[in-house]
Amino acid sequence: MKKQNEIPKLRFPSFKNDWEIINGDIVFESVSNKNHNSDLPILAITQEQGAIPRDLIAYNISVTDKSIESYKVVEEGDFIISLRSFQGGIEYSNFKGICSPAYIILKPIKEIDRTFFKYYFKTPRYIKRLTKNLEGIRDGKMISFKYFSEAKLTFPTIPEQTRIASFFIVIDQKLFQLKQKKTLLEQYKKGVMQKIFSQELRFKDENGKEFPKWERKKLGEIGEFQTSSVDKLNVEGEKEVYLFNYMNVYRHENINKQTITNLQVTTAKDTQIKSNNLVKGDILFTPSSETPSDIGHSVVIFEDLENCVYSYHLMRFRPKIKIDILYSHYFCNIPDVLNQFSKLSTGSTRFTISVKSFKSIEINLSCLKEQTKIANFLSVIDEKINHCQKQIEQTKQWEKGLLQKMFC
Repeated sequence: MKKQNEIPKLRFPSFKNDWEIINGDIVFESVSNKNHNSDLPILAITQEQGAIPRDLIAYNISVTDKSIESYKVVEEGDFIISLRSFQGGIEYSNFKGICSPAYIILKPIKEIDRTFFKYYFKTPRYIKRLTKNLEGIRDGKMISFKYFSEAKLTFPTIPEQTRIASFFIVIDQKLFQLKQKKTLLEQYKKGVMQKIFSQELRFKDENGKEFPKWERKKLGEIGEFQTSSVDKLNVEGEKEVYLFNYMNVYRHENINKQTITNLQVTTAKDTQIKSNNLVKGDILFTPSSETPSDIGHSVVIFEDLENCVYSYHLMRFRPKIKIDILYSHYFCNIPDVLNQFSKLSTGSTRFTISVKSFKSIEINLSCLKEQTKIANFLSVIDEKINHCQKQIEQTKQWEKGLLQKMFC
C-alpha cells in the first residue's frame, strides 16, 4: 500500500521529515486481559483525568464481586476507547487497575512515544477523523476496534514524537502549578473566613483600637425578604424586562449594567416591575434545591439595575440598615449561615426554605467600619484567585491552539 504523508502547520525546526499516515491497527492492538484477583483498583474512565482510580474522585457506583471478575486489566500506559470517545478522544491511563469489559483497551504493537499519543488522541482533528464515518453516535454507543483500526493515524518519527510530548508536558506542569496555587488560595480564604466570622481574628481601627463587639442579628431584623411573581412567559401587552433567573444565581454570575443584556428577556406588569426590581445592595438567594446542603446560593447586586426583575424561583433580601455591600457578599457564604439554610429546609424530593425561615437566619454582624476592612481584605484574596483562574483559562486556550497546529 502506498504511504500517504502530512506535515503539521507548526513544528520544531530540527525536524523535516513528513508524517506517515497509517491505520490504527498498525500501531495498536485490542487486549482483553481478565487475569486478576479483583484486588486491583477499579478505574473510572474520564475525559478530564483519563483513567483514574474511583476512590480518587467522587465516583460512587456499586458493583458486585461477580461482575468484577469479568473486568479487564488496564496497565499503566494503556489507552482506552470509552463511551464518549466520539466527544473527547481516547483516554490514557497513568494507573494499573481494572475497568468494565465494555471498554476497549489499546496496547501499542509498534514503537511509539505513549505521551505523544496521549495528546494526539485528544486533538479535534483526530476525533473528527475517528468518527467521520459514524452516524448518530451518542452516549452509550461504543466506537469499535474495527472503526478505530480504519481511522488514519499520523505518525512522525520517534524523536519528533518525544520532542512534542516533552513540550506539552511542560505546559501541563504549568497548568498543574496554577491549579495548585488556586486551590491553596481557596483553602486559605476558607480558613481565614472561618476565623474572621467566628471572631477568632479581629481587625483594629486606624488608631489601633478594637472595634465594637459584634451583634447577633436575625436577617428578618435587618432587612426584608420578597418573593416574585415573574416567570419566563411572554404576555402580550406587558413590558419587556430582563429576568434574573435561578441559574444566574446558582452560577454566582456578576450581572451589571454592561452584562445585563446576557439575561433572559421576558415580560412583566408595571406592578411586578415595581415590586420585584433590583437595586444596589439587594441579595438574591436560591431558596430550593434537590439537597438541603445545596440551598442558599447567593448573588449581591452591586448597582441599580433598571428594567430588571428576578424570577419566582428566587428570594430577594433588601437590607434596612447600612451594610458594606462587599461584606454582604461574604457573610452569606460562611458555614454558619449555609448550615442554617440546610437545617431549616423542608421537603422530600426537593427541599425549600420559606420566607419565615429565611427571616430567622442569624448572622454575626460587625460595625460598618470593620465590615469594610473585612471585605477589603477578602477581596484581595479573591482577586488573586480570579487572576489564577484567568491564567488557567489562557493556558488552556494556548494549549488548545497548539494541539491544532502541532498535530496533523
